Amino acid sequence: MRITRGNALRGLRGYGAVAALLATLTACLAGPAQYYEGTDVHDVTAAEVAGTWESTEGTAMTLRPDGTATVTGLDGRGFDFDQGWRLSGSGTWTLADDTNGQDMRLELTARTKVGTRADATAPPPDLTEAPTTYTWRFFVDRDKQRRPVLFFFFGDPDLGNTYVMTRKPPATAAP
Repeated sequence: MRITRGNALRGLRGYGAVAALLATLTACLAGPAQYYEGTDVHDVTAAEVAGTWESTEGTAMTLRPDGTATVTGLDGRGFDFDQGWRLSGSGTWTLADDTNGQDMRLELTARTKVGTRADATAPPPDLTEAPTTYTWRFFVDRDKQRRPVLFFFFGDPDLGNTYVMTRKPPATAAP
Protein backbone atom coordinates (compact mmCIF):
# COMPACT_ATOMS: atom_id res chain seq x y z
CA MET A 1 0.00 0.00 0.00
CA ARG A 2 1.26 3.41 -0.88
CA ILE A 3 1.35 5.78 2.10
CA THR A 4 -0.31 9.08 1.48
CA ARG A 5 -1.14 11.83 3.88
CA GLY A 6 -4.67 10.43 4.41
CA ASN A 7 -3.43 6.87 5.01
CA ALA A 8 -0.77 8.09 7.44
CA LEU A 9 -3.33 10.05 9.50
CA ARG A 10 -5.69 7.07 9.60
CA GLY A 11 -2.77 4.94 10.81
CA LEU A 12 -1.93 7.43 13.54
CA ARG A 13 -5.58 7.58 14.62
CA GLY A 14 -5.54 3.80 14.88
CA TYR A 15 -2.44 3.90 17.08
CA GLY A 16 -4.02 6.66 19.16
CA ALA A 17 -7.12 4.56 19.72
CA VAL A 18 -4.98 1.59 20.77
CA ALA A 19 -2.96 3.79 23.12
CA ALA A 20 -6.14 5.20 24.67
CA LEU A 21 -7.55 1.70 25.14
CA LEU A 22 -4.32 0.49 26.80
CA ALA A 23 -4.26 3.51 29.12
CA THR A 24 -7.87 2.85 30.14
CA LEU A 25 -7.23 -0.83 30.80
CA THR A 26 -4.10 -0.04 32.81
CA ALA A 27 -6.05 2.43 34.95
CA CYS A 28 -8.65 -0.28 35.62
CA LEU A 29 -5.97 -2.46 37.20
CA ALA A 30 -5.68 -0.10 40.14
CA GLY A 31 -8.20 -0.92 42.83
CA PRO A 32 -10.20 1.70 44.73
CA ALA A 33 -8.08 1.39 47.88
CA GLN A 34 -4.70 1.69 46.18
CA TYR A 35 -4.88 5.42 45.60
CA TYR A 36 -7.47 6.41 48.19
CA GLU A 37 -6.29 9.50 50.01
CA GLY A 38 -9.18 10.50 52.24
CA THR A 39 -12.80 11.44 52.67
CA ASP A 40 -12.46 15.24 52.48
CA VAL A 41 -14.20 15.44 55.88
CA HIS A 42 -12.58 18.07 58.12
CA ASP A 43 -15.17 18.83 60.81
CA VAL A 44 -15.19 15.80 63.12
CA THR A 45 -14.09 16.66 66.66
CA ALA A 46 -12.11 14.53 69.10
CA ALA A 47 -15.17 14.57 71.39
CA GLU A 48 -17.23 12.93 68.61
CA VAL A 49 -14.60 10.25 68.10
CA ALA A 50 -14.12 9.47 71.80
CA GLY A 51 -16.33 6.60 72.90
CA THR A 52 -16.83 2.91 72.20
CA TRP A 53 -16.79 1.65 68.61
CA GLU A 54 -17.87 -1.80 67.46
CA SER A 55 -17.65 -4.06 64.44
CA THR A 56 -18.21 -7.75 63.67
CA GLU A 57 -17.33 -10.79 65.79
CA GLY A 58 -17.03 -8.87 69.07
CA THR A 59 -14.52 -6.32 67.80
CA ALA A 60 -14.53 -3.20 69.93
CA MET A 61 -12.34 -0.25 70.72
CA THR A 62 -12.79 2.37 73.40
CA LEU A 63 -11.24 5.73 72.67
CA ARG A 64 -10.99 7.87 75.79
CA PRO A 65 -10.94 11.69 75.73
CA ASP A 66 -7.42 11.66 77.25
CA GLY A 67 -6.02 9.91 74.15
CA THR A 68 -5.76 6.41 75.62
CA ALA A 69 -7.48 3.42 74.07
CA THR A 70 -8.38 -0.22 74.61
CA VAL A 71 -8.86 -2.65 71.76
CA THR A 72 -10.67 -6.01 71.71
CA GLY A 73 -10.21 -8.39 68.79
CA LEU A 74 -9.30 -5.82 66.14
CA ASP A 75 -8.15 -7.28 62.81
CA GLY A 76 -5.15 -6.09 60.84
CA ARG A 77 -5.47 -3.66 57.97
CA GLY A 78 -4.40 -4.18 54.36
CA PHE A 79 -2.86 -7.56 53.65
CA ASP A 80 -2.33 -8.13 57.42
CA PHE A 81 -6.04 -8.95 57.55
CA ASP A 82 -5.35 -12.16 55.61
CA GLN A 83 -3.10 -13.42 58.42
CA GLY A 84 -6.20 -13.93 60.55
CA TRP A 85 -4.90 -12.62 63.84
CA ARG A 86 -7.00 -10.33 66.01
CA LEU A 87 -5.30 -8.12 68.58
CA SER A 88 -6.45 -6.95 71.99
CA GLY A 89 -4.67 -4.57 74.33
CA SER A 90 -4.15 -0.93 75.12
CA GLY A 91 -2.57 2.06 73.47
CA THR A 92 -3.18 5.59 72.28
CA TRP A 93 -5.18 7.39 69.61
CA THR A 94 -4.96 10.73 67.82
CA LEU A 95 -7.18 12.55 65.37
CA ALA A 96 -5.25 14.12 62.49
CA ASP A 97 -6.28 16.34 59.59
CA ASP A 98 -4.62 17.01 56.24
CA THR A 99 -5.73 18.32 52.86
CA ASN A 100 -7.47 15.00 52.01
CA GLY A 101 -9.50 14.78 55.21
CA GLN A 102 -9.22 13.47 58.72
CA ASP A 103 -7.96 10.16 59.98
CA MET A 104 -7.74 8.55 63.37
CA ARG A 105 -4.49 6.79 64.21
CA LEU A 106 -4.70 4.04 66.78
CA GLU A 107 -1.46 2.65 68.15
CA LEU A 108 -1.52 -0.60 70.13
CA THR A 109 1.43 -0.36 72.53
CA ALA A 110 0.63 -3.19 74.94
CA ARG A 111 -0.83 -6.38 73.49
CA THR A 112 -2.77 -8.44 76.03
CA LYS A 113 -4.33 -11.12 73.82
CA VAL A 114 -4.16 -12.59 70.33
CA GLY A 115 -7.11 -14.33 68.73
CA THR A 116 -7.87 -15.70 65.28
CA ARG A 117 -10.68 -15.03 62.89
CA ALA A 118 -12.61 -18.11 61.79
CA ASP A 119 -12.57 -17.15 58.10
CA ALA A 120 -8.85 -16.30 57.88
CA THR A 121 -7.39 -17.28 54.51
CA ALA A 122 -3.89 -17.97 55.83
CA PRO A 123 -3.80 -18.14 59.64
CA PRO A 124 -0.29 -18.03 61.05
CA PRO A 125 0.87 -21.42 62.31
CA ASP A 126 1.99 -19.85 65.58
CA LEU A 127 0.13 -16.89 67.05
CA THR A 128 3.40 -15.57 68.44
CA GLU A 129 3.94 -14.30 64.87
CA ALA A 130 1.18 -11.75 65.41
CA PRO A 131 2.65 -8.30 66.10
CA THR A 132 3.19 -7.19 69.69
CA THR A 133 2.54 -3.55 68.69
CA TYR A 134 0.50 -2.31 65.75
CA THR A 135 -0.77 0.92 64.21
CA TRP A 136 -4.09 1.35 62.42
CA ARG A 137 -5.05 4.32 60.29
CA PHE A 138 -8.81 4.79 60.16
CA PHE A 139 -10.32 7.17 57.64
CA VAL A 140 -12.91 9.49 59.21
CA ASP A 141 -16.20 10.07 57.42
CA ARG A 142 -19.78 11.02 58.23
CA ASP A 143 -22.88 8.96 57.50
CA LYS A 144 -26.17 10.34 56.17
CA GLN A 145 -27.20 11.38 59.68
CA ARG A 146 -23.86 13.25 59.99
CA ARG A 147 -22.54 10.82 62.63
CA PRO A 148 -18.83 9.99 62.48
CA VAL A 149 -17.78 6.71 60.84
CA LEU A 150 -14.33 5.12 61.11
CA PHE A 151 -13.03 2.68 58.49
CA PHE A 152 -9.91 1.19 56.91
CA PHE A 153 -9.26 -0.97 53.89
CA PHE A 154 -8.37 -4.64 54.29
CA GLY A 155 -7.18 -7.46 52.08
CA ASP A 156 -6.35 -7.01 48.41
CA PRO A 157 -6.52 -3.27 47.59
CA ASP A 158 -7.98 -4.11 44.18
CA LEU A 159 -11.15 -5.27 45.93
CA GLY A 160 -11.66 -2.13 48.05
CA ASN A 161 -12.97 -4.03 51.10
CA THR A 162 -13.73 -1.73 54.02
CA TYR A 163 -13.63 -2.57 57.72
CA VAL A 164 -16.20 -0.25 59.29
CA MET A 165 -16.46 0.62 62.96
CA THR A 166 -19.71 2.12 64.22
CA ARG A 167 -19.98 4.12 67.39
CA LYS A 168 -21.95 2.54 70.17
CA PRO A 169 -24.51 5.02 71.48
CA PRO A 170 -23.57 6.39 74.90
CA ALA A 171 -25.46 4.78 77.76
CA THR A 172 -28.31 6.89 79.00
CA ALA A 173 -29.03 7.20 82.69
CA ALA A 174 -32.05 5.31 83.94
CA PRO A 175 -34.93 7.59 85.04
